[in-house]
Amino acid sequence: MAGKKFVYAFEEGDGKNKMLLGGKGANLCEMTQIGLNVPPGFTITTEACLAYLEHDELPKGAWEEILEHMKALEKKTGKQFGGAANPLLVSVRSGSAMSMPGMMDTILNLGLNKTTLAGLIKLTDNPRFGYDAWRRFIQLFAKIALGIDDKPFDEAMKAIKEKVGAAQDIDLKAEQLAELSEQFLRIVKDHTGKPFPEDPYKQLEIAIGAVFRSWNGKRAVDYRRQFKITKEMANGTACNIVTMVFGNMGNDSGTGVGFTRNPGTGENQIYGEYLVNAQGEDVVAGIRTPKAIAEMEQDMPEIYRQLLELRNRLEGHYKEVQDFEFTIERGTLYCLQTRNGKMNAAAMVRTSVDMFKEGLISKEKALLRVDPSMLEQLLVPQLSPNFKGKPLATGLPASPGAASGKIVFDADTAEARGRAGEKIILVREETKPEDIHGFFQAQGILTSRGGKTSHAAVVARGMGKPCVSGCEAIHIDDVKKCATIGDTTLHEGDVITIDGSTGNVYAGEVPTVQAKFNQDMATLLKWADQVARLKVMANADTPEDALRAREFGAMGIGLCRTERMFNATDRLPIVQEMILAESLEERQAAIDRLLPIQRSDFKAIFKAMRGLPVTVRLMDPPLHEFLPTAAQLELEIAHLHHLRDSLKALEELPETLKLLNPKLYMQYADGLAKLSRSMTEFKDSHLEEDVIQKKEKTLKKVRALAEVNPMLGHRGVRLGITYPEIYKMQIQAILEAAALCAKEGIEVYPEIMVPQVATVEELTRIHKYVRDIHQVVQLTHGINVGYKFGSMLEVVRACLRAGRMAEDAEFFSFGTNDLTQATFSFSREDAENKFLPHYTEVGILQDNPFEVLDQKGVGELMKLAVSEGRKTRPDLKVGICGEHGGHPASIHFCHKIGLTYVSCSGPRVPIARLAAAQAALLEQGGEVAKNA
Repeated sequence: MAGKKFVYAFEEGDGKNKMLLGGKGANLCEMTQIGLNVPPGFTITTEACLAYLEHDELPKGAWEEILEHMKALEKKTGKQFGGAANPLLVSVRSGSAMSMPGMMDTILNLGLNKTTLAGLIKLTDNPRFGYDAWRRFIQLFAKIALGIDDKPFDEAMKAIKEKVGAAQDIDLKAEQLAELSEQFLRIVKDHTGKPFPEDPYKQLEIAIGAVFRSWNGKRAVDYRRQFKITKEMANGTACNIVTMVFGNMGNDSGTGVGFTRNPGTGENQIYGEYLVNAQGEDVVAGIRTPKAIAEMEQDMPEIYRQLLELRNRLEGHYKEVQDFEFTIERGTLYCLQTRNGKMNAAAMVRTSVDMFKEGLISKEKALLRVDPSMLEQLLVPQLSPNFKGKPLATGLPASPGAASGKIVFDADTAEARGRAGEKIILVREETKPEDIHGFFQAQGILTSRGGKTSHAAVVARGMGKPCVSGCEAIHIDDVKKCATIGDTTLHEGDVITIDGSTGNVYAGEVPTVQAKFNQDMATLLKWADQVARLKVMANADTPEDALRAREFGAMGIGLCRTERMFNATDRLPIVQEMILAESLEERQAAIDRLLPIQRSDFKAIFKAMRGLPVTVRLMDPPLHEFLPTAAQLELEIAHLHHLRDSLKALEELPETLKLLNPKLYMQYADGLAKLSRSMTEFKDSHLEEDVIQKKEKTLKKVRALAEVNPMLGHRGVRLGITYPEIYKMQIQAILEAAALCAKEGIEVYPEIMVPQVATVEELTRIHKYVRDIHQVVQLTHGINVGYKFGSMLEVVRACLRAGRMAEDAEFFSFGTNDLTQATFSFSREDAENKFLPHYTEVGILQDNPFEVLDQKGVGELMKLAVSEGRKTRPDLKVGICGEHGGHPASIHFCHKIGLTYVSCSGPRVPIARLAAAQAALLEQGGEVAKNA
C-alpha cells in the first residue's frame, strides 16, 4: 500500500465517496465545503480500517499522515494537542458507507489528562465543566478502548449521587465530579493493572484502533446480518477525528439531534430534541429526557433561527430528509453530522409525495427513494378505534404502530424467547447499542427514559417497530425482573400492549384492526403503476381474499389454489369420502356433491375480480394431506378399543356394586341405571364397531397412500391423470361458474393452470379434458366462455421443454417454491430447520433461496424457459406465483428476464407494485436512494 493516501481533511475529501470515507466522513467533508459551520477535522479511510483489521496495526505511512493532519488541526484551531495553556481535544468517531446508528464506537473529549484538564479549567474558568468532560472521557475510553464494562462506573456514579442527594448527573458539583473522576481512574487501574494513559497521542492511537475494531463488534455484525448489508454496500468503517466543541459549558451551551422533517409522520416541520448544558451522548443514550426543538424558540431564539436556516440548507443541498446532530458552544451553533434520515414507512411515503409536489425531487426520485419492503409497515394492524381502555402510563410516541407481547427486561432474554416463537416487548430504562440483538426479536420497545431521538427510538423507527420512550411513570427493577406503575406491578412474562402512535401503554393484549391505505400511499402506488411494465397479481383462494387483494391494487389473481377450498369444515368430509371410495361409482357420487360447492366458490371469486383475470390452479397436493395421519388414527383406534372394553366392564358394575356395597349402590342407582341404558343403546346400535371399522378403513387407506417422498410423489397433474374425474369436476366447475357470471353480465377472464407438469403428454391430456368440457358447457349454457390454458413451471424438466410446452400452453407460471426445491435438491422444511441458517452465516449461500430468488440457478432455468417458450409462442404470458413474487430483488430479476406479471400474497401487492416500478426505472438508468 506504499504511496496510498489514507487521511483526508474535511476541506479535501470527496463528499460523494462514501465507500472510502464512510457516510459520516463524506458528509462532514461536503458540509465543510458548502460553507456550514463544521468543527475542523479529518477522516481516516475505510481502506486503512481493513488493513488494520488484517494486520492488527495501521498500514505503513498512515500514522505519519495522521500526525501531519493533527498539526494542521492545531494550526486551524490555534490550540495545542496535549498543551497546558489552550488544549485541543478531539472526538474519534466511526462511520461506514451505510448508516448503522449506534452500532460502532465513538470516543469524545480525547486528549484530556491531568495537564490538559488543568489548562481547560483555567481557560474556561469553569471547574465543573472540566471535571464533567474528564469523567466522561475516562469512562468512555475505558469502555471502548480498554474493554471495561460500564457497571463499576455506573455504580460509582449512583453511589456519589445518593451520597449527596443528587437526582441527576447534572446536579453534581465540580468537587463531586473531581472525586468521581479519581474513582474512575482507580477502576481503570484495578481492571487493567496499569494507570490510565496520559499521553494524548497514545490515547489517539489506541482510540483509532478501537473504532476500527468496532466494525467487527457483535452488535455491528448482527446489524449487518439483519439488514443484509454486504461488503459491496459497506466494507469497514472510516474514523473521523473532529475538533471537540462543548455543549456542557453552561446554560448558553447545549446539544441536540434534529430531522429536517418529522421521521414518524413525514410532516414538513423541523423535528428533534435538545438538552441544555449537555454532550451529545446524553441525548441519544436517553440518560436525560430532552426538550422538543420547538421549545428552543423561547429558550434560545437566535439559535433556533440559525437551526431553521441550517435545516433548509441541508435539505436543499441533499434533496433528502436529513438527520443531523448539532452542538451549541457558548452561543455558537455547530453542525457535527448529517445523514439521510431513517424514517418509518408512513413518513417515507408522505415525504416522497410532498417533496415531489414542492419541486424538490422528481417523480422518479420519489418512487426510487422508498424501499418497497417498508410498505409492509403500513399494512400491519393498528389498535382498534373502539377500544376504550385506560392506559397504565403514557410516554413519548417514538415509533408508530401497536404491539402486544410478554415483558422482558434484557436483550439476551428477548433474543432467546423471541427465537422460541414468543411475542415479547423489550422494556428497559434506556436501550444501548449492545441491545440490538434483542430489538430484532422484539415486537416493540418501551423505555422509561430517553426522547424521540434516543437510541431506542431511532433504531425502532428504522426497523418499523413500535416504540414508546421516556415513559417516566414506569420504574424498572432489572434485578427483580419487574416494573411498577403506581400501584400496579408488572413481572417478566406479563403481557402489555404499547401504542407507538400515542405513547400509551396498556395492560394485557389490546384488540387491533386492519390498516387501510392512506392517500399518500395511494398516490405513490398510482405513480408506480404508470411506470411499471410488470403487472402485479395476487394469490387468493377465497372471495374475501380476492376483495382484499383488489383493495391492495392487485390486477388479477395469479394463483387460486382449489385445494384450500377442500379444507373447509363443510367440504372436508365429502373430500374424505371421495378419497376413501372403493369404487368409481362411490367416488363419482362424492365428486358430484363437490361440484356445486366448487362452482359456487369460483363464481364468487370471479364476481369479486370482475374484469380481471383469475388463474385457477387445479388440485396439487397428494390425497393423504386431506386425511388424518397414521399415528393419529392408530391412537384414536386404541382409545376406541379401550372405551369398548371399559363399557363392557361398566355393564357388570351395578350388580357387582350392589353385592359389595348396597348403601353406595342406592346412592348412585339412578345414575347407574341411566348409564346402563346408554350403554345398551350404544351397544345395540353397534356404534362403537362402526366407528372403529371406519377408522381402521381410513388407516388402511392412509397406509396405502403413504409415500417415501410425497413432495415428489402422487400429486398435481399425476393425480389428474390417475383420477381424471377429480380434475374434470374442477374444470367443469370453473367453466360453468364463468358461464353463469357471463350470463349475469359480469366480465370474466378464467385461466386454468396445471401443476407439477413434467412432460408435454401430461399437458396435452389435461388440455383435452378442458376442450371437451368447454364444448359441453357451451352447449348446456348457450354461451361461449373464453379461457386461457396454461402450465405451472415448477419441475426442472418442464423448464427444459418449455418450447414444446408452449405449443399447448398459452401461459406459464413459475412455481418457484417447488422449483427451488427441485433445483437445489433441498427439502425446504428440513433445509430451513437444519442447515440453511448455517450456510448463510458462513457464506456458502448469500441468502436463503426460499426467501430470495436464486438467480444463478433457478433464475437461469427461468430465463431459458421464457426464451424457448416465446420462440414457439411470441405472445406467451409468463408469470411467477411462488413466494418470491413479493420479494423486491426477485421482482427486479423477473422484470429483467421479461416476465409479464408477478403474483404474491395480498398484503405484499403494494410492495410488488413499487418494486415493479423501480425495476423499470432502474432499467432506464435511475438510482435507488440509499439511507446512508
